[in-house]
Amino acid sequence: MLSLVSSRRIIVAVKPTNASSQTLTAAQRRIAILGVGIDDVTEAEVLARLDDLLRSGRPHHLVTINPEFVVEAQVNPAFRTMLARADLSTADGFGILLAARYLGTPLRGRVTGVDLTWHLAALCADRGYRMFLLGAAPGVAEATANVLQARYPQLVIAGTYAGSPQPRHEPFLRQMIHAAHPDVLLVAYGHPHQDLWIARNQPLLQVPLAVGVGGTFDYISGRVPRAPAAIRRVGMEWAYRLVRQPQRWRRIINAVPRFVWLVLRYGRHAASPTLY
Repeated sequence: MLSLVSSRRIIVAVKPTNASSQTLTAAQRRIAILGVGIDDVTEAEVLARLDDLLRSGRPHHLVTINPEFVVEAQVNPAFRTMLARADLSTADGFGILLAARYLGTPLRGRVTGVDLTWHLAALCADRGYRMFLLGAAPGVAEATANVLQARYPQLVIAGTYAGSPQPRHEPFLRQMIHAAHPDVLLVAYGHPHQDLWIARNQPLLQVPLAVGVGGTFDYISGRVPRAPAAIRRVGMEWAYRLVRQPQRWRRIINAVPRFVWLVLRYGRHAASPTLY
């Protein structure tokens, strides 16, 4: 099967110029929105980077940043610290792209959890990596695995389980995941729980790649319809979700008006690029 991932390595070192100053290429740059770091990478560069991380065999954590993450980070120190320690932080929400442009640090693209999951499934099928799906409502992870395997028959699903992000369940979940020996662990507990769960358990699990994917399983399994591509391209996915799922109004308010107000009020005081 033809891989969707190139083998080009993304270098993250900072190169000195002849003038003894340090500059970043686009692929090396990390910006900050309200103190939350986001890597300026395209989808192709993310996939190449993940290929490298998986080949290394060492544990890694990828986070996909949307406006809700940025708002949560302002009031949740543990969540903010976890985001800063992630190995790779990509822009997910369209609002992140708009905020970055407004702050004078534009990003070249975004990588949604749904698209990332499809690409990771293709990569795993091509390379023989094992994937474990954790979270969502009972039966949804299994349904998602069936959809992924229907497209990529060579994909090895190491396991699926709904479970809970509560700490008291972690010993059981770690035992289950250890026994499955996955290379990729997708966790769908929603923010902030999923990535905090990964941060607590990854040092013990040592899975080569762990990713919090939010509602991705609901979309891929067909449990929740995804906004049409035309709506996603213009950044109105939040409105589509509000119409289809009016119970999400509190989350929408947090992700849209509050995020916009924070960026307009405080963004320019905390938007300078950071180096790593």
